[in-house]
Amino acid sequence: MKYAAKLANLTPGISPKCKAQPPIGGAVKRGFDVLGAAAALLLLSPLLLMLAALVKMSDGGGIVYGHRRIGRGGECFRCLKFRTMVENGDEVLAEHLARNPHLRAEWDATRKLQDDPRVTRVGSVLRKLSLDELPQLINILRGEMSIVGPRPVVEEELKLYGAAADIYLSTRPGLTGLWQVSGRNDVSYNARVAFDRHYVENWSFTFDLKIIARTVPAVLSSRGSY
Repeated sequence: MKYAAKLANLTPGISPKCKAQPPIGGAVKRGFDVLGAAAALLLLSPLLLMLAALVKMSDGGGIVYGHRRIGRGGECFRCLKFRTMVENGDEVLAEHLARNPHLRAEWDATRKLQDDPRVTRVGSVLRKLSLDELPQLINILRGEMSIVGPRPVVEEELKLYGAAADIYLSTRPGLTGLWQVSGRNDVSYNARVAFDRHYVENWSFTFDLKIIARTVPAVLSSRGSY
């Protein structure tokens, strides 16, 4: 489903050119994405099966959750994750913010809570190690995401990009990226937008490889992960 026209009305700075231009990296980046995601799914299949079993046994609910995100050119897609939250998460969040209005500013600024009541015990571990995001390898094979790129955003977040929205929409969102290896939730949203702009404006295949190399130590340190 296409949202570019709607987003153009909601968010100043989005122009039609983000859909007309090919995504950064072209065939080289896309080829690396397909080969890398396919190899990772094959090599990590035992781990993926184990994590799926843990999620299922934690509370008997669903295993994989697809959250609607905005991709390249304003295309909407279901960003896949192992479920880390209770299944009535939206209701739990609304009630929690109503009882704790002082947390509203934290939520509005980052779209995250450091102490999120929706997260299950198994989910907190998966999030800490970013293991919940492994199903996004399927999004990469589908062409909805890339191995490296900006983190996929929801429609409300894209409005925070302002005039930089075209930057985000010009490329596929990534499983990892410059923001993820530079502090994640420990940095402001304005810094996140700046990281995305820098990545797109300075893209190279070598830059992608450097970010991938920095991803493993960033994940193991758990800095900014919650």
